[in-house]
Amino acid sequence: MAEVNEQQSQPLGEDNGNEIATENAAFVHEEPPQDANGPPRIDSEVEILHEKVTKQIIKEGHGQNPSKYSTCFLHYRAWTESTQHKFEDTWEEQRPLELVLGKEKNEMTGLAIGLSSMKSGERARLHVGWELGYGKEGSFSFPNVPPMADIIYEVELIGFDETKEGKARADMTVEERIGSADRRKMDGNALFKEEKLEEAMQQYEMAIAYMGDDFMFQLFGKYRDMALAVKNPCHLNMAACLIKLERYDEAIMQCSIVLAEDENNVKALFRRGKARAELGQTDAARADFLKARKFAPENKAIARELRLLAEHDKALYQKQKEIYKGLFGPRPEPKPKRSNWLVLFWHWLLSLFYRLFKRGAHKVD
Repeated sequence: MAEVNEQQSQPLGEDNGNEIATENAAFVHEEPPQDANGPPRIDSEVEILHEKVTKQIIKEGHGQNPSKYSTCFLHYRAWTESTQHKFEDTWEEQRPLELVLGKEKNEMTGLAIGLSSMKSGERARLHVGWELGYGKEGSFSFPNVPPMADIIYEVELIGFDETKEGKARADMTVEERIGSADRRKMDGNALFKEEKLEEAMQQYEMAIAYMGDDFMFQLFGKYRDMALAVKNPCHLNMAACLIKLERYDEAIMQCSIVLAEDENNVKALFRRGKARAELGQTDAARADFLKARKFAPENKAIARELRLLAEHDKALYQKQKEIYKGLFGPRPEPKPKRSNWLVLFWHWLLSLFYRLFKRGAHKVD
């Protein structure tokens, strides 16, 4: 509830020290790669990194390359070259991999060589010979890789920590992991203020990587509150950025992650409402805004969004009314019926004969 109370006293678009992304902030961040039937096909120059490792750049990165013992955070897909079978996909699992260069598993040797040549934000296609992959034996558990299989990777280096000792998340204490995530969040805030927007987004993603589901599941009490105080603002900043990028489904997902932990989070409700409104999900958007208004009744941004929804509904009704008129035209006015005196005369004559006939029948009785 601390997050909610904090938001009641402050406009939703302003920086409160935890969340710096505003509703009107521009954000340039390339859309994550879409799932495909096979490895990416690109025409960029082939760079030979090793006798068994080549690289082609899909998207340029920035900054320096990671050095030995750097802790790298990455997303990747992996295919066996011969069968084109995809055997691993961290994007699909929504869980980035952490890899310490120089301390990787044997089957990751070729991938590590590729990472050491990459920059933060870079995405590349790697070709790795079986000798630096799963070897002569392959893997018959998970992942399932046949013997002597060359591997094709699509890799994105989210970012890395330059640490001399190469300490992995699993070896950190709870306080160290939360502290590392918080430093990433603050670095992201600083980069955002300098308008280094892609770098800021990567810092938020790396902060969240320290707070994976396996880690959060173990936390209770004050430690869980401390972790959420770092994790949730990162999700909310990403949601605000995704809205500006018109990637509304992804923004909804980020907000929903926060609302799963804090169902009354005003910023999450507000931003999810905005994303839903942009997708035309007006009923769902209105429900989010109305719930947010319960906890921030004086908030002008919420009132404005509800007013815009009402105006949208009114405009839609008028438009539908005009379309109806255009399809069917105005309703025709009823024409006055002309009296047909000949028909009326015959009706009178028939009724007269009928009455005479009835009288004759009574007399016979």
